[in-house]
Amino acid sequence: MSDTMREYEHEACQQGFFHIAGVDEVGRGPLAGPVVSAAVIVPEDFSGTGVTDSKRLSPGVRKRLYEEIYSHARAVGIGIVDPVEIDRINIFQASLTAMCMAVGNLAPAPECLLVDGQYPIGMDLPQKTIIKGDSRSISIAAASIVAKVTRDRIMELYGTDFPEYGFSSHKGYPTKAHTAAIRDHGWCPIHRRSFKGVCEHSHRYYNFNGRGART
Repeated sequence: MSDTMREYEHEACQQGFFHIAGVDEVGRGPLAGPVVSAAVIVPEDFSGTGVTDSKRLSPGVRKRLYEEIYSHARAVGIGIVDPVEIDRINIFQASLTAMCMAVGNLAPAPECLLVDGQYPIGMDLPQKTIIKGDSRSISIAAASIVAKVTRDRIMELYGTDFPEYGFSSHKGYPTKAHTAAIRDHGWCPIHRRSFKGVCEHSHRYYNFNGRGART
């Protein structure tokens, strides 16, 4: 593990903070499913070998590191905002809300935050925003892995509920197969109806009994 991945954690320690939480979210881009955030406090002796931006890792490596993070972390918090709320407040606000929820679910509570991206979250805690933080901070990288695996597992469960859409493979992202399924079957309860790619089909809804779309 490169020392550069611990630079922000070391800086926070020098400022007197002990419980330092990395915060990240996944799921801004999909047409369906929730946005999921994680907040993770890793101990100083956490090896973190291989921990980096979750998008750079294979599903198998992510799952292995997910288990390692949960086994060694001082605390892990999860925040989930569902598609209905995403449509109500927009995806940007939903992402910030999910991050606040994740931080609020940490025990012990953090003393400061390292937040992926350029926007601070609405909590009265010292925080540092870090663009591309999931590849620059061990805490944020750990949070990105936990959030990604958590969301993938949620979407795999939805895949059994709505097999016509193939959620278990594309996780709700706008692949050709997914957009074709929306055209064929209409939207289902976990689709984000305010998103382009779904809103065009707002007149068609999923028929649970007939397993198809109605107009």
